[in-house]
Amino acid sequence: MPADPRDTEHPPRRPVRSFVLREGRMTSAQREAIERLWPRYGIDLADAPLDLRAPFGNDNPVTLEIGFGNGDTLATLAARHPERNFLGIEVHRPGVGHLLKRLEAEGLGNVRLLRDDAVEVLRRMIADAALDRVLLYFPDPWPKTRHHKRRIVQPAFVELVARKLAPGGVFHLATDWEDYAQHMLAVMEDCPTFENLAGPGAFSPRPDDRPLTRFERRGQRLGHGVWDLLYRRR
Repeated sequence: MPADPRDTEHPPRRPVRSFVLREGRMTSAQREAIERLWPRYGIDLADAPLDLRAPFGNDNPVTLEIGFGNGDTLATLAARHPERNFLGIEVHRPGVGHLLKRLEAEGLGNVRLLRDDAVEVLRRMIADAALDRVLLYFPDPWPKTRHHKRRIVQPAFVELVARKLAPGGVFHLATDWEDYAQHMLAVMEDCPTFENLAGPGAFSPRPDDRPLTRFERRGQRLGHGVWDLLYRRR
């Protein structure tokens, strides 16, 4: 039974978010891109499963990137793989505007975007076994111990991703925080629905297909590590 909103002694608990909206500076070009291009590339949150053939006009396999940042990785992958369709989720509007401009400039028609909480999108709009790949690259590590509950990689989230992947589909995670990498590894190893492609308890080498970001190249020059994990839906 749902909680009574009038119950002040036991108020309903708000879900813990893995993100905080800090928009930063948004350029006029990014704002204009959202206003003009969102009807073309954007998908609004709804309470019905999305027919993934409809926005693309075909039934090509779909890759979902959660938290695409400024969208450069997503655009690069879409340009390399016209035979795939790509969904991207990002809540920060400057990044959305940046990617929309690039999609138009490069004529990339195999990308669609959402601007909502990834967990809500997965729950409400993605049918079970609908996705071919899910990408989670460099999510917020929430390094302070008291904030670890905000990390998106938690057992319930991993189980949700597993349901949305088709059998044989791949969940690819990457982080540059070793502590978070160990946390990710532990959570993924505890989910029996997934098989570690590098072997039990092991990290994977960076696949050639994952584009290097400017941030990652800078980290490499400074000697920072990056940890990739690839898991297949059984």
